[in-house]
Amino acid sequence: MPGERRLRILEKLGADGGGLETKRLCQVCAEATDVTGAGIMLMTDDVARGPVCSSNATSALVEQLQYDLVEGPCVDAYRHDWPTLEPDLAHPDTPRWLAFAPPAVAAGVRAIFGFPLQVGAVRLGALNLYRDRPGPLSDEQHADALVMADVAAQAILVLQADAAPGQLAAELEASADFQYVVHQATGMVAAQLEVSVAQALVRLRAHAFGNDRPLTDVARDVVARGLRFDARSGEKDLVT
Repeated sequence: MPGERRLRILEKLGADGGGLETKRLCQVCAEATDVTGAGIMLMTDDVARGPVCSSNATSALVEQLQYDLVEGPCVDAYRHDWPTLEPDLAHPDTPRWLAFAPPAVAAGVRAIFGFPLQVGAVRLGALNLYRDRPGPLSDEQHADALVMADVAAQAILVLQADAAPGQLAAELEASADFQYVVHQATGMVAAQLEVSVAQALVRLRAHAFGNDRPLTDVARDVVARGLRFDARSGEKDLVT
């Protein structure tokens, strides 16, 4: 029953007697669904804003890949507002996530599942679950994941409730891996190219992907003024 599942998950969240923490939230996501790892990505307007938490190093890598590449189960789950399930990432029936899948598989991800995070009409992002062996979720795991996604969404709203308008809650800011340097670099690139912030972010990601570099490394170069995107140079980005 959904009520019993929710109660069991809430008991896990409060098992250590401490307050609600994002790290614990992701650990419970993995424990409650009996998978290898879990992560939570916040998104707005189809743009990944950054991972809230991850339960282990591989989960952190999975979230970083989705943030850098803007593809993967979290992105699809958010965009389509429906669970995105891939039981065999290495040998899918229909190939997808051509940039995301190879490094994720190399990191040990064999099955991966995304569940949208939503409270009413408010869409927040997605819950990502991965396993180190191929195979679909069982009916019980799938049902637990749906309840876990609902609990996680409400937990994020609770954490954000007391934050000032336009500001990130202290707990989310302290525990999450939000890429502030990327946002700063995006603003600089937007000014350099005289384009919108959304277009500037696309350009940043394209440069990172084309040069096989992490998005955050490229952003740091822009902020440090070691890399400049110059509209007068056409498609050529200038290293200073």
